[in-house]
Amino acid sequence: MSLFKARDWWSAALGEGEEFDQGCLCVGDVDNSGTGHDKIVVGSYMGMLRIFSPNANKLSDGGMADAQLLEVQLQNAIIQVEVGKFVSCSDLLHLAVLHPRKLSVYSVTGTSGNVEHGDQYQLKLVYEHNLQRTACNMTYGTFGGVTGHHSLCIQSMDGMLMFFEQDSYSFGRFLPGFLLPGPLVYNPRTDSFLTVSSARQLEGYKYETLAVATDAESRQDSDLLPKTGGKRLTPDWTFVLGEQALDISVPSFSHSSSSILVLGERNLFCLRDNGQIRFMKKLEFNPSCFLPYISVKDGTTNLLLGNHNNMLLVYQDVTLKWAAQLPLVPVAVRVANLPELKGVVVSLSSDGHLLCSYMGTDPSFFSTPKVDAREADYEQIDAEMKKLQKFIREATRTQDILPKSDAVDDLSVKATVSSCLDTPSQALIQDIDGLPVPSVTVQVKVKANSVLQSAKLSICVQPPLAVTQDQFGLEPMGVGSTKEVAFSAFLNGQYPPADLTGDIVMSYSAPTGVPRVLQSRFSLPLALVCVPSSPAKNTKFKITVDTNQPPVDLSSIFREFSTKTEDKDGNSLAFQFLSGAKVTVLASKTSQRYRIQSDSFEDMWLVVKELVQRFDQHFSKLGIKDFKKSFSGPMPLQEYFLSVDNHFQLRVSAQQYQDLLSERAVQFRAIQRRLLTRFKDKTPAPLQNLDKLLDATYNQVIALAEAAEENRALLEQAFVRLRSSTHLLVLLLSLWQGLTPDQTAILEATLLPLLQDTPQLGWEESCDAAVSHLLRSCLSRSPKDQATSLAQAGGPVLGLPQDTTRLKKHIALLCDRIGKGGRLTLASEANVQIPAQIQNLAAPGGVEPIAEVSGDGEELEPAQEMTKFIKKKPSKKVKKGRNM
Repeated sequence: MSLFKARDWWSAALGEGEEFDQGCLCVGDVDNSGTGHDKIVVGSYMGMLRIFSPNANKLSDGGMADAQLLEVQLQNAIIQVEVGKFVSCSDLLHLAVLHPRKLSVYSVTGTSGNVEHGDQYQLKLVYEHNLQRTACNMTYGTFGGVTGHHSLCIQSMDGMLMFFEQDSYSFGRFLPGFLLPGPLVYNPRTDSFLTVSSARQLEGYKYETLAVATDAESRQDSDLLPKTGGKRLTPDWTFVLGEQALDISVPSFSHSSSSILVLGERNLFCLRDNGQIRFMKKLEFNPSCFLPYISVKDGTTNLLLGNHNNMLLVYQDVTLKWAAQLPLVPVAVRVANLPELKGVVVSLSSDGHLLCSYMGTDPSFFSTPKVDAREADYEQIDAEMKKLQKFIREATRTQDILPKSDAVDDLSVKATVSSCLDTPSQALIQDIDGLPVPSVTVQVKVKANSVLQSAKLSICVQPPLAVTQDQFGLEPMGVGSTKEVAFSAFLNGQYPPADLTGDIVMSYSAPTGVPRVLQSRFSLPLALVCVPSSPAKNTKFKITVDTNQPPVDLSSIFREFSTKTEDKDGNSLAFQFLSGAKVTVLASKTSQRYRIQSDSFEDMWLVVKELVQRFDQHFSKLGIKDFKKSFSGPMPLQEYFLSVDNHFQLRVSAQQYQDLLSERAVQFRAIQRRLLTRFKDKTPAPLQNLDKLLDATYNQVIALAEAAEENRALLEQAFVRLRSSTHLLVLLLSLWQGLTPDQTAILEATLLPLLQDTPQLGWEESCDAAVSHLLRSCLSRSPKDQATSLAQAGGPVLGLPQDTTRLKKHIALLCDRIGKGGRLTLASEANVQIPAQIQNLAAPGGVEPIAEVSGDGEELEPAQEMTKFIKKKPSKKVKKGRNM
């Protein structure tokens, strides 16, 4: 153990449960500030990219928040980060980020801020390359002697070197005799690449040798001569190490000799550029990383070497010059020039401890404290344990992401919906199927409690609803001043919406200059989307809601619809949607039941929701506190799955249209190139019907684009109908099992994880992942399965499934377990305590198959497990057989 410690200058803990390796750290003036000060760039295997600029003036009070310039969550894991001149026609430095299947080059720019938060930094994507093979590591340099910019070389897990020259792919070559990837580095002095093969030998390949070798279209056996042109790839020189290498470095300092440094598992090697050994140092410890840096003595090289004993050693060739204690095991070490301090040693541990330190002579005065030998008071310990468990339960039940502020808001927003419809209507569509489309006015009152500048008000409603104006710019407001704006909302589509609520978002700048956002919500009337009609007797879908109170006159509950109804007793009421089906509500004369029926399952959602809400308001006004409502079942899963299948088929069609459009576009560009070649030819040649083929291809592209656009509109409509069906299913489940509002919110977030579909992520895969998580956690049958569910390895990235069979199975299983008393909760103490070690093993993306077993371990048959909750319709073949 060293007497001296490395003197801490700045440190930070990066994330929680993230992992880092030697390629996750680099330093450089990535924002091109021109001051000569380096920035620290750190990427993690969880996809988090962070950039720091530690400053001595910000260490005392600001800490990590002031030193952090940028933090961005990328979609994929970050294997390696490098700073260099990766953009052609530009001398600026850019950031290259290597993902398992992608190489991205970003520019980091900073703009001066006008508030106390300081400057603002942005990460912009310049270009990216999608890799056909899984990457392992990369290196960069002036390949081929080209100056002014850097090229990139990526080594894949199967031994292929892929060369990129800025935004274009150059070529790829397979390494001979490859088994496992090793470290890779570029030597600019000899224009060659160095790597360590699985034969535990250092190999050197010149760039010229790689360029003229056989093209890497497929993996070839190195023992077989290629039949095509090109030479078989062989190393220019080799050196047997006898052990696996951890890292390779080629110092390029003016004072250093031409040497190559290789860090092995037990030895440190130094070689010349031609592969001859200069010296070798046997290590008495397990090294973790190393870094050569400039030496003041000619002909020698200094290097920093970290080991697994928390030590940082300084060597000059083979001589140990200094040893310092670190609070971590470094996996990567760099030397940076930071403001007010040059030559700072930046080290990073595998668990995300970032440390900036320098060598000093602070001795370690730590001594082991004496153990208190008095007996423990078990009653006091038990009382303290219960108190801490209470704090933990209260903290886990809090679902708010942001803490609630006790301060008075700078302004208040209040929305008032008019009780009468507009005359005349402000709707863009005057009538739908002969029915006039109404509109309703919403007035928004804004009151300022402080001086406000540049306030902006935005309106958002659910499709296909629309408003006459969705953006309002407000003038500066003084203390106590009020302003009112008004707009009209109306139906602007051929299908009913999934929600009649709207959001008001108020963005403004506080008196201190800090931007803030305030939200408010309003509800539109049901009369905006439907009109009263005559009841329908024969319908396809029916839902029955039970109550514990005598029947209520429906005309008194829906007064705006009772004036035009034909039923004077108030036992029936019908709603005709402007762009949907007819929904009928029937009240039983003898029992306390209400039946809602319609020819469209999803159109019943708004009526059922409105009916339940108005029942609660009605009995609350009467002072009845024990009013209860329920649904006796069975759950209409078969009807719900019709909406799921319709939405899925439209997604599949959208993908097919996209593929066909890509094929036709490639064909169209190929024909254009051939025509251009013919036209440029000095000797006229016949077109051979290429012009007709171009016209036909163009017509196909236009037809496919129109069909894709039509399918997109149908997909938007199908998703809104799917949302309505899902809302109705959640409401019926809550009435069926008497779920609390918190449990209903969890169930709704599970079945509706997305507000809209995207080509990259759709509802089916998101819902399946959320339902699978509930089935493995709080709804798991076995406490052992629940405790170990988070430790299971994650599956592939979410994508469009092959079919909806698995999703339907999981939703039916979810209903089954809720019906058998399963408790919906996000708290870990619901059924079993989950250790923190297991929580850290949770893998992002993908889900594992759900084990559908009963309590005694026997597999359940679908007829026993799911068909209880699915209303099955009799088959047409069965009916025909019976009639015969």
